[in-house]
Order: sequence, then C-alpha cells, then structure tokens
Amino acid sequence: MTDDLTHVDDEGDAQMVDVGEKDDSQRRAVARGEIRLTESTLRAVEDDAVEKGDVLTTARIGAIQAVKHTWETIPMCHQIPVTDVAVDFDLLEDGLACRVAVETVGKTGCEMEALEGVTTGLNVVWDMVKAAEKDEDGEYPTTAIEGVEVVEKSVDR
Repeated sequence: MTDDLTHVDDEGDAQMVDVGEKDDSQRRAVARGEIRLTESTLRAVEDDAVEKGDVLTTARIGAIQAVKHTWETIPMCHQIPVTDVAVDFDLLEDGLACRVAVETVGKTGCEMEALEGVTTGLNVVWDMVKAAEKDEDGEYPTTAIEGVEVVEKSVDR
C-alpha cells in the first residue's frame, strides 16, 4: 500500500521524496484563481482608491514572496531555484483573476509555488479590501476566493 505513496516510507512515516538522482530540467507551472468582489470594491481597486494602498502592486509582491518561500510553508516541498515569476491580475465582471507563472531549472516541478503564489496574491487582495466589502450587518456576502487550480505544467528535458 505505501509503495504508491511517495511521501510515505515503508513504515508508514512521512518522508520527503528523494530527487537526487533526477536530471535537472527546465520546468514551468501556471496557476490561476479568482476572488469575488462587489462592483464598488472593484472600481476602488481599479482607480487605486483603496484606503490601504495600491492593492494590485501589494498583491503582486505578496505572490512573488510566497512563490520564493513555498518550501517553508508546504511540508516536504523541496526548495527550488526559482528563475522567473510572472503575476498578472485581470478585472472580471464580479471580481479579480490572479495568474501566476513560475519557472525553474531543477529536479522537481514548481506547481506548488504557482499555487502558493495565487492563493497568497488573492489573500493579499482580500486583506486590503475587506473593510470595503463589509455590508451594514458586518458580513461579507459576495466575497469568496475560488477556482484555484494549476492550468499549465511543463517539463523540457
């Protein structure tokens, strides 16, 4: 049973996968996710009128930092040499989409880094706009982070 689980040893204990024998290769992963926001909050983000500051620049920096530190927050994730990170935000009718592309040259992929970048980028957006999203009852009726997924993964050997 544990033969199929690469993060579990023969005794059933958690272990980090040994990638030491693998050849280095160019790797790329892209992840995407969305945050639902009210129209007024979206306009404030677009107009750079959010009280806490420039939402998209701050979220972009947060996403990049998260990519670079993924190995510190995801158990048994290898520290990889990130060679490039691109973070893009798109205004949607009912929110924002975040797309993070990560590249590396190494022995293991970078999809966890891309996912970590997207989730952190969207969390930073939420942190910066949550006061504007609150309704008169103190609730957040429309705000949700959703659809986080890896949309591309490649290895050039």
